[in-house]
Amino acid sequence: MKNRKKKYQNLIANHFREHSSIYLFIIVLFLMGVIFGAVVVNSLTLTQKENLYYYLSQFFSQVSNGKVADSKDLFIQSFSHNSKFIGLMWLLGISIIGLPVILILLFIKGMVVGFTVGFLVNQMGWHGFLLSFVSVLPQNIIVIPIFIISATLSVAFSFKMIRQQFIKRMGEPILPLFARYTFLLIIAFLFLAVSAGVEAYVSPVLMKSIIKMVEAVIIPAAI
Repeated sequence: MKNRKKKYQNLIANHFREHSSIYLFIIVLFLMGVIFGAVVVNSLTLTQKENLYYYLSQFFSQVSNGKVADSKDLFIQSFSHNSKFIGLMWLLGISIIGLPVILILLFIKGMVVGFTVGFLVNQMGWHGFLLSFVSVLPQNIIVIPIFIISATLSVAFSFKMIRQQFIKRMGEPILPLFARYTFLLIIAFLFLAVSAGVEAYVSPVLMKSIIKMVEAVIIPAAI
């Protein structure tokens, strides 16, 4: 049992060591997306901010009154959305021309996170930070590492495909690599299911409790 555990630990350590440069690049790219998304908030006009805040306030009012979508529907929607994202990355990873698109998708994901948090904080200050903490953070603690790992695996596999295609150098057969690549995609789907469960069943409860605390600030803006 200990030997098997040590074997898995060594495999994981070797994986991160082998792909450390790709991980570093992917993480920096994602953080750049987050920063860019937060900066975009400041470039919005006053009318755009007021319109977004109005719809956001309406949504928070619905959460406060328990009128949000059914948890099962939220679970399906979240899992479907993130699975399509990861599935597209996997598909792009097995195509030679998909490499830049993988990087663009990850940057966009970071930009969405940065914009969401930045807008809440920009419009609501400390209350916005609390709301982003309970509405964005819980599921993204799982989703963001999965996206980063999936993007790294897709980029690494794409590089191997390119080397096989153009350099014509003998190396590890592509079929075992593809099998491992696909297996890790399935593992990612399992984690996405956990994330969807958090987003559907945990985040709404946390959001409702926070909104109740600050509804004196939110509700008047929605009227």
